[in-house]
Amino acid sequence: MSRPRILIVGAGFAGYRTARTLSRTTRGRAHITLLNPTDYFLYLPLLPQVAAGVLEPRRVTVSLSDTLPNVRLVLGEADRIDLDGQSLHYTGPEGDGGTLAYDRLVLAAGSVNKLLPIPGVAEYAHGFRGLPEALYLRDHVTRQVELAAAADDPKSCAARCTFVVVGAGYTGTEVAAHGQMFTDAQVRKHPLRQGMRPRWMLLDVAPRVLPEMDEKLSTTADRVLRQRGVDVRMGTSVKEATPDGVVLTDGEFVETRTLVWCVGVRPDPLVESLGLPMEKGRLLVDPHLQVPGRPELFACGDVAAVPDLDKPGSYTPMTAQHAWRHGKVAAENVAASLGLGGARKPYRHRDLGFVVDLGGAKAAANPLGVPLSGVPAGAVTRGYHLAAMPGNRVRVAADWLLDAVLPRQAVQLGLVRSWSVPLDTSSPELARVPGGPERRQEESARSGPGAAIEADTHDGGSGTGSSQGRTGEEPAKGQPGSRATQKPPGSGTAQRRSEEELAKGRPGAEPARNWPTDEPVKGPVGGGSAKGHLGAESEKGRSGGEPARNQPGGEPAKNQPGGEPAKNQPGGEPARNQPGGEPAKNQPGPAPQPPADRPPPGPGTAPGPVKRSDVPDDSAKGDS
Repeated sequence: MSRPRILIVGAGFAGYRTARTLSRTTRGRAHITLLNPTDYFLYLPLLPQVAAGVLEPRRVTVSLSDTLPNVRLVLGEADRIDLDGQSLHYTGPEGDGGTLAYDRLVLAAGSVNKLLPIPGVAEYAHGFRGLPEALYLRDHVTRQVELAAAADDPKSCAARCTFVVVGAGYTGTEVAAHGQMFTDAQVRKHPLRQGMRPRWMLLDVAPRVLPEMDEKLSTTADRVLRQRGVDVRMGTSVKEATPDGVVLTDGEFVETRTLVWCVGVRPDPLVESLGLPMEKGRLLVDPHLQVPGRPELFACGDVAAVPDLDKPGSYTPMTAQHAWRHGKVAAENVAASLGLGGARKPYRHRDLGFVVDLGGAKAAANPLGVPLSGVPAGAVTRGYHLAAMPGNRVRVAADWLLDAVLPRQAVQLGLVRSWSVPLDTSSPELARVPGGPERRQEESARSGPGAAIEADTHDGGSGTGSSQGRTGEEPAKGQPGSRATQKPPGSGTAQRRSEEELAKGRPGAEPARNWPTDEPVKGPVGGGSAKGHLGAESEKGRSGGEPARNQPGGEPAKNQPGGEPAKNQPGGEPARNQPGGEPAKNQPGPAPQPPADRPPPGPGTAPGPVKRSDVPDDSAKGDS
């Protein structure tokens, strides 16, 4: 008798726990295949410490091959699922495709960044969902401090030393807390940076920090942030993002070169077009994590709307704790459905509390409902993370010890460029690379950077930093990773809409805006460098998209010197009645130069330091 085939999509908290439990339960009596874009499990709660230089990147990753015996790892992303034929098609990291057949399918694809229709956010902001984004943020913050220290313009220096984090939920709060400590440590002892004062801002439309958690945790986190010097603004969010800064909802313009987007997540778009009942972008399942009417299909984690048996009519929230527990129950029920385990079990949970790491010895925690702060909370928080991590515990503890006694290494490695981690991507765990597989973007009823569904723009506050919408809303149509169409219920095939994967810096890529904060990417003739100082994608949803108009480095204004040439002409006809027109589009040519009123990038244009006008806060020293 042949062994049953179990296919698991995704190796996040839910998928990894499912694979590990099934490996131990089946003991080789089933073929278990795990499909994931990377070869590691990422422990997301410690990602802010990677961005702040506390932990090395590999400390928060766990090898799938080394920790999952009897599990076959396939690298790739699911494209479409044939429910009736019980097969899944995927695309590998080098663009090659393949098909996997299954007898049981577990969908645990996780979540991606949630976009809102706020002008400029998709172009100038970066998310914080994957390791590449954390590495980019660490390099970017370090670079801004170094450029500010070497320059002599106080106004521009202040902009470089201002870091805006949108979303005061779990992730945003920790990013702001660790970020303030990271930049303070860079300027405290460096002779060229003495007197500089980095400024971190934390914005959220919610009435308090950590609105989804206990109020005592919120009060503790708010107090620690303000003591460190973080500018906490509740009831405020971003109205518009520009190359020079952000416009807040209260009308204030804040000059900055850094915008970190932590407003929440939405389920991975893979499940959207299955033609099955959904709940705000999540696939409806029964208490056994099985899709009704599909005995071979299970779902868990952020893509599954799991009934909360303790609160009838509601569903479990999209948190790592629930995803981790979903994975165990899903594995046990899959094994039971194949006759390889005991009886099926419904999913029930008991709230064990939450922990929020605020850096140094500071934290906020409520284990088993007991509110803690200060050093006790810090000890509980780090102990919890060590217990919850499936690997690398000794290495993580060693990094924490070294961070307590040695100064941090504030250097920029330049391994992840801004164009490699655009905000509007369906795969935040993967950095885009030159020469990567391109994907054709299909037509959509709704398109454009930051496009969102009606529920996102008219719903109440999410408590995760967005001014509209709730965590887990339906993905925006027309966004990379969303679906062009949704098949009616009962259809057997689900087609996953592919996103544009054009790597900037190749022929046909959009040109650089040439802001001083950008790092150009060298490439073939006609290739451009990173777009914008934060390097988001083109507003157009086409391969080799057109740059945003009226932006430095974008398409020249018509009827201006260097105006738009005749299209589709070899060599390009110069703009009429203008001297020296631009070459025809899609033809090799030099990258465009910045406007005459903009200085070229380089050390000579970097801003200078801002002198402190008050006494430095000595309380931060005790945190590091």
